[in-house]
Amino acid sequence: MTDRSLAPRPIPSRSPCLTAVLRMAGLRPTRQRVALAELLFGGPHRHVSAEQLHVEALGAHVNVSLATIYNSLHQFREAGLLREVAVDASRSYFDTDTSDHHHFYLEDEQRVIDIPSSSIVIQNLPEPPERHQHHPC
Repeated sequence: MTDRSLAPRPIPSRSPCLTAVLRMAGLRPTRQRVALAELLFGGPHRHVSAEQLHVEALGAHVNVSLATIYNSLHQFREAGLLREVAVDASRSYFDTDTSDHHHFYLEDEQRVIDIPSSSIVIQNLPEPPERHQHHPC
């Protein structure tokens, strides 16, 4: 007789939850979108380029083109599920943390890291021009 409590339990899929999130964001939960959402949102917050996500998708046996990756990332961004961090005119990273915060780009590592918003202090701002002093920003 075996002890069933020691048998490994399968890890539940997050697909139903991610399907609901995609629907609430106004996106049709296609097989490819759900698979990409699992890769993007299945762990801690992170920054990923389209190329990095494409490599991860292929490694996870998700048959998807780089063009579909780009389209999906931009659709996720437009739906408010991701933030785009443009490093230069030809390179962007997508951030799964959509909260208010800033970034450093580590050029040698081609990596984006977060700067907590509590670390940013703006002080010693100049006075606005006289005719604009009464207009709140």
